[in-house]
Amino acid sequence: MPTSPPQPQPVPASPGTGTAPTPGRYRNDLALFLAIAFVTSWLAWSVAIAVGGESTAPPANLPYTLGAFGPLAGALVVRVLRQRRREPVPAQVVAFRREHLVWAPALMALGSATVVVAALFGYAAGGPALSLDSAGDMAERMGGPAGFLVGMLVSGPISEEAGWRGTAYPRLRATRGRFQVGLLLDVLWALWHLPLFLIEGTPQHELGLTSGSGVLFAVSNIPMAMLVACAYDRAGIVAAIGTHFAVNLSLVSLGLTDPVAQAMLIGVQSIAVALLLVSGRGSEETGRRPAPTEEEHPGKNAAHA
Repeated sequence: MPTSPPQPQPVPASPGTGTAPTPGRYRNDLALFLAIAFVTSWLAWSVAIAVGGESTAPPANLPYTLGAFGPLAGALVVRVLRQRRREPVPAQVVAFRREHLVWAPALMALGSATVVVAALFGYAAGGPALSLDSAGDMAERMGGPAGFLVGMLVSGPISEEAGWRGTAYPRLRATRGRFQVGLLLDVLWALWHLPLFLIEGTPQHELGLTSGSGVLFAVSNIPMAMLVACAYDRAGIVAAIGTHFAVNLSLVSLGLTDPVAQAMLIGVQSIAVALLLVSGRGSEETGRRPAPTEEEHPGKNAAHA
């Protein structure tokens, strides 16, 4: 007696999360995130440019600081929409685990070390000697060491990473390899930073948009984005924030603007990324599991959209 061929069965969604999202939905979420991140940041930074003055002093300081939170705003909107659709997070999201608090300091030290080693190589090649004068000047402009450290942590690592790594990265990784995602995020990251070249007092303004140092800064976003992504892959959003903070703090503290040292930094960070990829995350699926849903662990995954 002939029988009808078996019908494909739909893949069940995670408990309490509704229908699993499609790659097309990921693309829609990514486009929404980028639109919010760029519009929010560029609008605020345009105000800072219009009012003029140093980024660390009124009246430019407020819109300059608010502009840094564009990626976080985009991440929060995507997260709210995902929860309303009752969809699981992308499989590439790294759920927070307590052991990440052990990994994060080591990855922060690695990020800082890449800058110090690059500065030493630059000095050996005839560049300026290492000095913390830049850190002292910046701390003075930001109301002291505490204000300097808080500003470096909030404006950049905290305001950006929930967006770039917690939202954009896993959605891109759903259909692309690590290197391709690193290149794409570099282009987006570099474009997003463009208005900062026009705001006085920012590291980008001091480099100059068309100078050799400015070009090298844009290129250095490639290994920098990959380094922070490797930290995210190993230890989640905490490590991504910490590594971003450590690199930024070291760059600003040492005043690393010499083109030779910047070129060295690109090489050193590229080597660090290669070692991280080879040492423990060679497999695409190693250590991966879907992040817990809000119904399973309320509030656990607040940094991810």
